Amino acid sequence: MALGPMDGPFSNDHLDTLVTVLDLLRTGAARTRPELGRISGLGRAVVTQRIGELLESGLVVDGALAPSTGGRAPRELRFRADAGHVLVAALGATSVGVGVADLAGGLLTHRVEPGDISLGPETVLAHVEDLFDQLLAGRPDDAPPVWGVGIGVPGPVEFSTGRTVSPPIMPGWDGYPVRGRLSARYGAPTWVDNDVNLMALGELYGGLARGERDVVYVKVGSGIGAGLISAGRLHRGAQGSAGDVGHVEVIEDSSVVCRCGNTGCLEAVAGGVALARQATAAAADGSSRFLAERAQHGRGLNAEDVAEAAQHGDPLAVEMLSRAGRRIGGTLATVVNLYNPSLIVVGGGVVNAGDLFFAAIRNATFSRSLPLATRDLRIVRSPDGDEAGLRGAAFVVLDELFSRNLLPRWIHAGSPAGQPWLPAVAA
Repeated sequence: MALGPMDGPFSNDHLDTLVTVLDLLRTGAARTRPELGRISGLGRAVVTQRIGELLESGLVVDGALAPSTGGRAPRELRFRADAGHVLVAALGATSVGVGVADLAGGLLTHRVEPGDISLGPETVLAHVEDLFDQLLAGRPDDAPPVWGVGIGVPGPVEFSTGRTVSPPIMPGWDGYPVRGRLSARYGAPTWVDNDVNLMALGELYGGLARGERDVVYVKVGSGIGAGLISAGRLHRGAQGSAGDVGHVEVIEDSSVVCRCGNTGCLEAVAGGVALARQATAAAADGSSRFLAERAQHGRGLNAEDVAEAAQHGDPLAVEMLSRAGRRIGGTLATVVNLYNPSLIVVGGGVVNAGDLFFAAIRNATFSRSLPLATRDLRIVRSPDGDEAGLRGAAFVVLDELFSRNLLPRWIHAGSPAGQPWLPAVAA
């Protein structure tokens, strides 16, 4: 690609205005030159210059004429979402999801299947790579290059390095160079984040939280975690571990040991693993006839069994779900009082345990929160946790690639493909 006006370094003002115009076009907030000027507040000359640069880079192309509002009809501009692809993966404790997304974060193809994160990074990532390779092989011969890779894991991640740090349910993953492995394999910049952060981003950009500014996404699965959206942006905290509500102490009982090594943690008494443990005990001592009969089939019990038992009127199962929901809601009330979100989205496999469980979460959250904090608060269930996580993985990559820090590092080349070192520049 021939270079012209964008040769050489950018001034801060130049870069700020370029990123502003690009963000408005790639998010669909503006589609014409007049809209860009009106929304951004930039002058016509600056808008014209930045559009020229984006046209030259190949990130933007001219489209059809837009409807006239009086006078000459403006020409629409189109962000080239098809110029590159992003490989995305969302790993859970018991599932593996992979997909291919375009540069607008839209999922072009994806698949989700059972997995086991405890098998360790070598086995799990080899499986992810195999699935990625299958998806890549299924693309047409003229498919665009891979611009980046985004992956979420169910544990704490130091975002700046892409390494997992002391993940409670991921034996063998501590300090593992996930980013280094995938970036070397696919020759593309790679970002690693906590799985719940990705779900929060997926809901923000393409789900229930679209248009919201302050959001909490809570995943209730084998464990419990939260992703925080503050002022429209993901809040990771200083090291990337913000939102780990599953390890808040909710009971003083040294006999309830969490997988993190502490006692009395929320996920140790209210997560999916906790419900499975309680169900197994109830089946063994005969306090739940339904669960005892279910256990006779020779398989381990889980939260779905507890939900089914509750739906059949089993009083102990009803109490187990209600108690777990109250404990989660009580913890969320603390988050609400501290953080004052407008929306809480609850996702994860255990939420499918039914209306009783979700109602207990909602009731406890509202009853224990300050009235002002809940005046306009909504609490809703996420319908598509797997897809939200995969969408979020794409947006982690795209937000970084199109940031003012990284965009000038690759825009002259027309693509970040083949530059796996880019995340180190952003660190």
